[in-house]
Order: sequence, then structure tokens, then C-alpha cells
Amino acid sequence: MELQAVLMAAGGGSRMPDLTYKTPKPMLPVGNKPLMWYPLNLLERVGFEEVIVITTKEVQKMMITDPKMKDVKMKLDVVCIQEDGDMGTADALRHIQQKIKTDVLVVSCDLITDVALHEVVDLFRAHNATLAMLMSKAHEFTETVPGQKGKKKTGEQRDFVGVDQSGKRLLFMANEADLEDGLSIRKSIMRKHPRMHIKTGLVDAHLYCLKKAVVDFLADNKSISSIRGELVPYLVRKQFSKTTNSPKIKEDAEDQNQKTVDGSTSHELLISSRDELLLQLAQERSCWNDHRGDMSEAYHGGKLRCYVHIVDQGLCYRVNTLAAYIEANRLAPKLFEEPAVHPSAVISERCQMGSDSIIGAQCQVADKTSIKRSTIGHSAMVREKVKVTNSIIMHGVTIEEGCNIQGCVICSNAVIGRGADLKYCLVGSGQQIEPEAERTNEVIVGTDQLMEI
Repeated sequence: MELQAVLMAAGGGSRMPDLTYKTPKPMLPVGNKPLMWYPLNLLERVGFEEVIVITTKEVQKMMITDPKMKDVKMKLDVVCIQEDGDMGTADALRHIQQKIKTDVLVVSCDLITDVALHEVVDLFRAHNATLAMLMSKAHEFTETVPGQKGKKKTGEQRDFVGVDQSGKRLLFMANEADLEDGLSIRKSIMRKHPRMHIKTGLVDAHLYCLKKAVVDFLADNKSISSIRGELVPYLVRKQFSKTTNSPKIKEDAEDQNQKTVDGSTSHELLISSRDELLLQLAQERSCWNDHRGDMSEAYHGGKLRCYVHIVDQGLCYRVNTLAAYIEANRLAPKLFEEPAVHPSAVISERCQMGSDSIIGAQCQVADKTSIKRSTIGHSAMVREKVKVTNSIIMHGVTIEEGCNIQGCVICSNAVIGRGADLKYCLVGSGQQIEPEAERTNEVIVGTDQLMEI
């Protein structure tokens, strides 16, 4: 392959700590498969034969024993980083610089999508881009989130994304938090792209094609820690920075200020490729241009170019919150045609099971049970007269006789006592719910799991 694939799988899942307390985010079960299986499968389906997996030793151990991970046929070059290290995604990429021989495709372990990967890669190839990335429209999750009913949602700060008339060239990117003084566009951008569409309501899917030169640049600029938060905005800004061979145009105050911000990086980003001379010759002799409105050469002579593919239709989720995790479990099984009941599961003939439920390996489901719109993990035990509706039951859970479970997430190895009635609750790993308990809209975790304030 002309691109090397890199999977970022070291994130701790800080936005859903009740789920990731004992199970690292990359190994959280989604449709009874580890979360990281989905981006790996995406890479495998488009022809990658090898992927560098940046993760922790804990995840590496779990990967070895997980049966679904054995379905991955690609060679996995696992690189472990410190579990307690404060290492960002750009730091992780810098960590493997010696392994990077070509341009790279970087994917987060929490991405679940059915988007055709070539949409992003083709943009990267066609325009000889420095960066091509994937974004999708923000989702409004409709399912009730356990333990959060009635609580006021904390509004996330929006990204402002500027694209050209084609909707593909990425011209501007800023977060709402950085726009206290209002939205201002640099003159150097407007001179070259007088018409720009500003979009909000977009989510970064954390899938990037990057030039090898960008990885080398990171090795020399250790101040950049995050791909999403620092590197991408830097590259987008740098497209329109004044270069030595550009016409001497008086810079406006905004450009001057930005140069001061970007001046914290000690080395310039030098973009070139093996075919640079051929590409330059083709560009000079072609009548094709990437823009209208002036007679300037293609790309206005700029060598650093950023592009974005925005998903209009299809599935594209980042599973980084509890609401997204619940939605992913509902939708992910529809991506693959597989038996709803694992062959090794033992299901009573008198069990009522909806077609939109999944039963994992070595499960035992007893008489007079009802399972609807739910996922039951491997080695779970569901006793007689149990009702499970719209819930996620992880592996090794035991649900005793006569329980009613509705809209819940029950984490691994929990035990639900006989006759318990749980509605919209999250039960932490290994927790025991007393018999006949009635719980609604609660997060039930161990005292050692509670966050200190």
C-alpha cells in the first residue's frame, strides 16, 4: 500500500469513566465485538495488510485473548506506550516516527463508520494534499442515557469549519472557545478564496491522511501534542502563511498575530514528494485549475494543502460518550450480516427474543424470558422469567429469576439479584444488586470508582 495505517488505541475513555473503569475503551464491547475491531475491519476491507497499533500493555494483553481479535487477518505491529503517561495523539505519532516510511492514514480506535475510505484517500491523492480528513454531521442521540435523565446537558463547544465552493478544500478551522472576540478571517485567505462557506454542526471523525513530512515535522516540534487540537489547526492556518517566494503583500494585523502564534514551532514544514518535479510539470502544462474567479495558477502556487470529506449519508460515529456508546450498540450490528444468536449459546425454546437483539457466545437464557432490542454479552446467564428491554448486558453478567431490566447498561461480571427492577441504570463492573431492589435513573458503581471532587 502507498499509505501506512496507524490505529490510535491508547485513549483512556475519560468521557465515560463508568464504562472504562475496568475495561479500556478500545476493548469495550459494541455488538459483542471490541470497539477497536471496527476500524481494524475497515482497514482490512480496503486492502491494508499491516497496521501499526499504538496502545497500552493492558489492551495488548486483552487483544491476545479476545476471540474476535483473532478474526483480524492483518499483521498488527503493536507499539505500547506508558499507561499513565500524558501522551497526546501527536506525541504517539512522534513516538513511532522511525517506523513511518511513507504517507500515513491515522484512525482512532473509537470510529465506527460505513463510509467508503477511498473518499478521503482520493482527495489526498488527487490534490497531492498535506492533510485530508473525515468529518460528519453532529448527531442528536435519541435514546435515554442511564443515570442522566432530567440532568441538563452540557453543551459542547462548536467547531467553525471554512471550506471553498467545492466543499472539499479546508480553508479555516477554529473552536468556539478560541473565538471570544468573534469570528475573523485572515485577509491572506480571503484574497485567494473570496467565497467561503462556514459550517458548524460538524464532528471530526479522527481519520486523517498525512504526508510523511508532517510526521517528520512533529519529530522536530515537540510542542505539538494533539493531532486534532493543535496539528490540524496549524496545518490549516499554514496553507496561507506568507512564503519567501510569494509576492510581497503588506500583511494585515490578523496575519501578523497568527505568525506570532505559529512562531512557537521551531522548524518549518517542508512539503515535497518523490514525484515533485513531475507533478510541477503536469500542473504547469495543464489547463485545469482548482478555483475560479482569478487567473492565478492552480492552488495559488501553495504547496501545503488541506482537504476534508464531509459525510452526508451513512453511518459515522465516534464512540466517546455514553450516549454514543448506546447508539453504536444499536446500529453497529446492522453493518454486518451475522447470526443474532451465537452457535454456542444455549437458548430456551420458551424464550421470546426480538430480531433486533444479539446473544453472545456461551450465554445461557432460561424459560419464560423476554429479550428485546438488547445485546447480551458472552458467558452471561439470564434466569427464568427475566425481561430485558433496550439494554446492553456485558460479558459474564448474571441476571437472577424474575428481574426486569429496561434501558440499562450492565457492565461485566455484575450480578442482578432475584426480582430486581432496574430502569435506566448503569451498573458498574462486578457490582451486586440486592434481590427485589427497585432502582431508576441511577449510576451504581463501587466507592473506589467514584470520582474525587
